[in-house]
Amino acid sequence: MTIGVGIIGASVGGWAAISHIPALRALPDYDVRAISTTRRASADLAAREFGVPDAFDNPADLIGAPGVDLVVVSVKVPHHHALISDALAAGKMVYSEWPLGVDSAEAADLAARAEAAGVRTVIGLQGGSLPVIRHVRDLVADGYVGRVLGSTLVGSALSWGAQTDTAHAYVYDAAFGVTPLTSSTLHAMEAMNTVLGDLATVSANLVTGRKEVMVADSGATVPVTVADQVSVTGTFRNGAALSLFYRGGFSRGDNFRWEINGTEGDLVLTAPGINGNLQALDLRLQGGRGNDQSVTDIPVPDALFLPVTPELPSTAQGVAHLYARFAQDLREGTETVPGFTYALQRHHLIDTIQRASRTGTTQTLN
Repeated sequence: MTIGVGIIGASVGGWAAISHIPALRALPDYDVRAISTTRRASADLAAREFGVPDAFDNPADLIGAPGVDLVVVSVKVPHHHALISDALAAGKMVYSEWPLGVDSAEAADLAARAEAAGVRTVIGLQGGSLPVIRHVRDLVADGYVGRVLGSTLVGSALSWGAQTDTAHAYVYDAAFGVTPLTSSTLHAMEAMNTVLGDLATVSANLVTGRKEVMVADSGATVPVTVADQVSVTGTFRNGAALSLFYRGGFSRGDNFRWEINGTEGDLVLTAPGINGNLQALDLRLQGGRGNDQSVTDIPVPDALFLPVTPELPSTAQGVAHLYARFAQDLREGTETVPGFTYALQRHHLIDTIQRASRTGTTQTLN
């Protein structure tokens, strides 16, 4: 059965346009049937650009459309709760971008609503679905590095630099729920957990380095209330050490580097450019073991990629594989894709990291 999709927040040039649209076009299980934006003109433009039959400027009309089975919510996080609640009340499946809500209370309410509605959900933590991450997971499981001793990841959370524009100034306000911790860091941790398992303990230091930011298109400055320097350390359940750091903005040096070091070898993932958001990167995998004196490229097996033409952009790879797994879950009655219950667990992890920083004490995770 083809799954009819409606995307709330699919403006031309937005995230959905460079991730969800190409991903869904590549998969035969899905048909994008409706798009909703805040204005009729932008909705009509997006529908023409993407070849979608129905365009709405009211998300309620998209949610109520009979051909829409799966509602994709790709808008600012403060709007998630109302839109997702309406979609669940209508009995529709929901794919929500991460974070699920502005805080764990909203996430808990949405997880409870989804369970009560008895519908399937997806949370957009796609890093663990990337082919390169799945290959790294397999290499580690097969003993490429031996016993894992530790893992270090350093990245740049591009959106939180020294300047912004009016459309994105909200991300500097912690009340909106989109921060370097909740966004860039948690996406990276999702991939780390996929490869190395869950954490047993965590410590943190969350620092607001920039106190204000320039809004370039208005000339105004706004206060920064998010922590734009995120340091998380801890221990995985397998005993390996974690060191993770995300900076707001970008570095003139490397903006993404992840190493996994073990008793027998090392794996290194890097990416070019100024973007350090793992879930949207074209990652280069290298490794060395035994008597190797350096690392060399490790190709990712073709079998781990979806057989699609043309090749998907890096922004759509993880999203497409998440959609493909969800379609398989629906066909086979399995639950391999993270949904809202899992999203709530990740929100609790955010709370734990924040508590570790606030109290200056190591936290033990269940």
